[in-house]
Amino acid sequence: MKTKTLFAGSSRQLAPWFRQGWRVGRAAGLSLMTALVFSNCGGAAKEKPAPAPVPVVVTSVIQKTVPIFSEFTARTDAKDTVEVRARVEAFLEGIQFEEGRPVKKGQLLFKLDKRRYEAELQSAKAQRAKAQADLEFARDKVTIQTAQAKVDQAKAQLRKADLDVHRLEPLAKEKAVPQQDLDNALVAQEVATSNMAASQATYENVVLNQKVSVDQATAAVSAGEAAVNNAELNLSYCTVTAPLDGLIGQRLVSIGNLVGRGEPTLMATISALDPLRVSFAVSEAEYLKIARRMGKAARNPLPIELILADGTVHPHKGKVTIAERAVDQKTGTLTIVAEFPNPERIIRPGQFGRVRGVIDTAENAILIPQLAVMEEQSARTVYVVDSGNKVVVRTVVLGERVDDLFVVKEGVKPGERVITEGLQKVRPGMAVTPAEKSVAATQ
Repeated sequence: MKTKTLFAGSSRQLAPWFRQGWRVGRAAGLSLMTALVFSNCGGAAKEKPAPAPVPVVVTSVIQKTVPIFSEFTARTDAKDTVEVRARVEAFLEGIQFEEGRPVKKGQLLFKLDKRRYEAELQSAKAQRAKAQADLEFARDKVTIQTAQAKVDQAKAQLRKADLDVHRLEPLAKEKAVPQQDLDNALVAQEVATSNMAASQATYENVVLNQKVSVDQATAAVSAGEAAVNNAELNLSYCTVTAPLDGLIGQRLVSIGNLVGRGEPTLMATISALDPLRVSFAVSEAEYLKIARRMGKAARNPLPIELILADGTVHPHKGKVTIAERAVDQKTGTLTIVAEFPNPERIIRPGQFGRVRGVIDTAENAILIPQLAVMEEQSARTVYVVDSGNKVVVRTVVLGERVDDLFVVKEGVKPGERVITEGLQKVRPGMAVTPAEKSVAATQ
């Protein structure tokens, strides 16, 4: 009860002070809330400052006629490749070249043992000499002249017998001479006629025999000449030279090997590297474009470039020389062959690369830099800066690529400005500060 009395007494004593403090605190809180409310209301009334325009680089869309280039995967090959083989059977005596180095036409490459073929050549020459001597003997006309003399003698005897018969026949009719004399003259006439026929036959036989002998001897001389030529040819095969200018590969034989036995032994391979051939496949549509351009430029073949595997461009331009006979039914492509000068012999057969050439011309094409094009899912877009320097997004339809430019079929017009630098900083509707950069400067 005393505690209650004290509490009650304290309450009565503190009540006026507490009530006064509460009223002062409430007034202060109301003042603070009022100040905060008016402060917030005053801040909302102020406008937020607009963001500064984003600096970007723009390029004007241009329109001009440009050539259309195409690239094709290509493979190099030698214009001529020759396998150096042993054409006679012999032991290899010497190798006269450096592997993997250029060789000149006629340069000595291999030496074979030639003693066997030297002996065969001497034997062939001896046989030819004998055949020539036999021919001279066969052409001797003494035998024919002897036979001709016998024929002449028989003719003389026949004429005498004829004269005797003609002289005695009228006399025998007149009984001026005995009949026996006429009979003897008639027998002598028959004998002379037989001798004449025999002499003529002998002469013809002699003439025929001489002709046969001459023909046989002539044939023997021809055979001797052929044997000499063949022996000389075999002997020449013992010295193997380069058949053309080119690059020779590794030797496939060693000194001391027996080569050419049974079949021509492959000893090395030479490829002509200047000019070098490059083959590539094109579709039917691309071929037709190339063919039309080649037809228009028949006197001046279209130059093409060769891009090597490391991305560098071959310093010498080439030209199309061959189009395959027919389109491949399996792939629907046609093989084209071009030739490129290769004086430095940097390019070797079997390398891969790309050929690049003009296959068409785009008249009055609309062009934008490649840097301005963005990929968005399946669409391609560009940012265009309008007359108020605001960003507008456009969807474009692109055509062929020309160096660092794209041909635009739809989406922009000549003279419009597209953003090429600062694309990541802008969005449609944003204000920008454009800095002009020409197309030439973007390439």
